[in-house]
Amino acid sequence: MNIIGPDALVFGVDDLPACRQYLLDYGLSDAGGDRFEALDGTAIVLRARDDATLPSAMGTASLLRETVYGVADAASLDAIETELRRDREVSRRDGVVRSVDDMGFALAFQLTVRRSLVMPAERVNGPGDPQRAPNQLGLPPELPALPRTLSHVVYFVPDAARAEAFYQRLGFVCTDRFTGVGPFLRPAGTQDHHTLFMIQTPPFMKGCEHFTFHMGGPTEVLLAGTRFVEKGYQSFWGPGRHRFGSNWFWYFNSPLGCHVEYDADMDLHDEAWAAREVPMGADASQLFLFQYREKWAPSGPPPPGAAH
Repeated sequence: MNIIGPDALVFGVDDLPACRQYLLDYGLSDAGGDRFEALDGTAIVLRARDDATLPSAMGTASLLRETVYGVADAASLDAIETELRRDREVSRRDGVVRSVDDMGFALAFQLTVRRSLVMPAERVNGPGDPQRAPNQLGLPPELPALPRTLSHVVYFVPDAARAEAFYQRLGFVCTDRFTGVGPFLRPAGTQDHHTLFMIQTPPFMKGCEHFTFHMGGPTEVLLAGTRFVEKGYQSFWGPGRHRFGSNWFWYFNSPLGCHVEYDADMDLHDEAWAAREVPMGADASQLFLFQYREKWAPSGPPPPGAAH
């Protein structure tokens, strides 16, 4: 089953205007119909919480109503439908297969909408690198720093082992694991360290903890995050760099009932990789962590409130 990764996340929200503005300020583009897209066409879709066309809510505070996965071909779509029909209700209409996982998360599967991107990643002038070149700016003026593709989603689940077993049926494999917490999973159609991470929590917390889009490199994470803070949005965690996945991160609070992250430079893995397992903890979760401060120049004191 050649599942590539999430094509879209659908939210039923209370404040549509605030959520629209949030996603635009985050860097997504308005594709119409309350669909907000990254550069490759992956997206966040907004609906009013009481929209009758949405899948049922999960009965918790979570506003996520559907995770839409993109698959590579029709054969994969057929295989997913066949597998899910073994033990649950499945619908198929207009090329989209819909069902619900064992934790109650509504799922949809479709031929992927992702557009191929041909864009340079961030370059590093490291001594000894034969690709170093003069007169190429590491930070061009007015660097756009726009989200490129929907990277991953993180679920709070009451039974991580059962949840993982369900996704294994669809070809997801564990890349790494936090003991007693949950797995980092990737489907067959990507080498990204994970497109789904699950964290075991009490049932009342079930839902979406965060989602993120890949940026072009750490500079773009820091630049986009800085611009986001300057627009008045509240930083939750970061910037920093994770250990598992090695990705740079910066998380923000949002009106979508979950955190929203920028990330970049995630590790790639294939079938030769052996999954690691460690206990959850601050040292396991990040290699290092920064904190946003207002800009200042060494011609004077740090800005008020900055660390001394």
